Amino acid sequence: MEGKAKATAEALAILFSFLLLSFFSFTGADKPLEYQSLVVRPLGKNPTTKSQLSWTETETQFSTLPVSETDPTMTMHLEHRDVLAFNATPDALFNLRLQRDAFRVEALSKMAAAAGGRRAGGNGTHAQGGGFSSSVTSGLAQGSGEYFTRLGVGTPPKYVYMVLDTGSDVVWIQCAPCRKCYSQTDPVFDPKKSGSFSSIQCRSPLCLRLDSPGCNSRQSCLYQVAYGDGSFTFGEFSTETLTFRGTRVPKVALGCGHDNEGLFVGAAGLLGLGRGRLSFPTQTGRRFGRKFSYCLVDRSASSKPSSVVFGQSAVSRTAVFTPLITNPKLDTFYYLELTGISVGGARVAGITASLFKLDAAGNGGVIIDSGTSVTRLTRRAYVSLRDAFKAGAADLKPASEYSLFDTCFDLSGKTEVKVPTVVMHFRGADVSLPATNYLIPVDTNGVFCFAFAGTMSGLSIIGNIQQQGFRVVFDVATSRIGFAPRGCA
Repeated sequence: MEGKAKATAEALAILFSFLLLSFFSFTGADKPLEYQSLVVRPLGKNPTTKSQLSWTETETQFSTLPVSETDPTMTMHLEHRDVLAFNATPDALFNLRLQRDAFRVEALSKMAAAAGGRRAGGNGTHAQGGGFSSSVTSGLAQGSGEYFTRLGVGTPPKYVYMVLDTGSDVVWIQCAPCRKCYSQTDPVFDPKKSGSFSSIQCRSPLCLRLDSPGCNSRQSCLYQVAYGDGSFTFGEFSTETLTFRGTRVPKVALGCGHDNEGLFVGAAGLLGLGRGRLSFPTQTGRRFGRKFSYCLVDRSASSKPSSVVFGQSAVSRTAVFTPLITNPKLDTFYYLELTGISVGGARVAGITASLFKLDAAGNGGVIIDSGTSVTRLTRRAYVSLRDAFKAGAADLKPASEYSLFDTCFDLSGKTEVKVPTVVMHFRGADVSLPATNYLIPVDTNGVFCFAFAGTMSGLSIIGNIQQQGFRVVFDVATSRIGFAPRGCA
């Protein structure tokens, strides 16, 4: 009898433990998801017109006071790319953006896949002290970058639009005489009219930094850069002065392109902001400390400016930082360690750090890029993220797929909706995204789509939609990337 009672007590204890475990498991599973509000604003016409463009020659001439040693940062007005694209509907502009994005992702993926044998970049030795900032505007229809800045080239400076590109290194500009040049907004730069233009000799250290240097009959260095989308630029490698409002930066090595073909339309050239040996941040490392940052505004907003800042002032005090990872096979890209993603306050179970690992051969990994719009994640990670978001957004009316987006919602007639929160977890830094950074309008009728996509490439890319509103700090000197929310003010 006593043994039977003992067995009964043990059985009851086991049952109680099971019920207790089930209770905690049940309540854990039923923990309410975290939501935030999304104000529903369909695609609309940018109200800014050509007459309101703020970049004029009088504003940007080298007539300002010298840069202060104690406060080297300057702020410039900037305009959205749509201001420069006239007579285009919002739907057409958005579709053009997605087309450029597809080219961009293909180009970066090919570059990463083909990488091998590149040495790490070194510090440049040009110009001393201080820092500067310049405005950024998103660009015209071309394939290698979304954001533009306006700067002066040569002496006296001729002001042109230049693509800012964290996915490439070589600085270049279209030059007269043109064997073949694409259409650009400003007159083509003529080096013969600049007092600071200087050719680089074939055997100079700068020429030897090129991946594939060439030489002409005058023993002048030649460069060629080919992009994964088929675009390329070819010409003389030279040094020239660049002027950012009141700041002159002398002896910047840049390509003077006489044959430039492909998808580069509108801008005069490209300001390479990559991590390699010939990028602008590396060349000016002694002056600006290999530090820069940018803040990109929401494309539907016009009340706050985008900007790029070089120098110590680029490092925001409110930023959270994650270490940069070095790819020994490719020194151009900025690699980060993404360890997971949360939806609604809970980690997505299928997303682990192993899905984003950069291996010893230089394959895989995660980069952050200014020229890619939509964040691409390896397919397994994307499917897990998408499914978690769809489950959390079950109350929203579904809509048909749109372009590369397979998760869309019909928000027509709504002024505000609740959506699950999304947090990207980097090593040492949790980046909580505003709702507008992952649920975006794709037409003028109220259809919104989840702004992530899957990729079969091993390379994952953090795009500029997810970066909107953050000041993204590239502190290469201490090998880290920072994210400061509400950084465009």
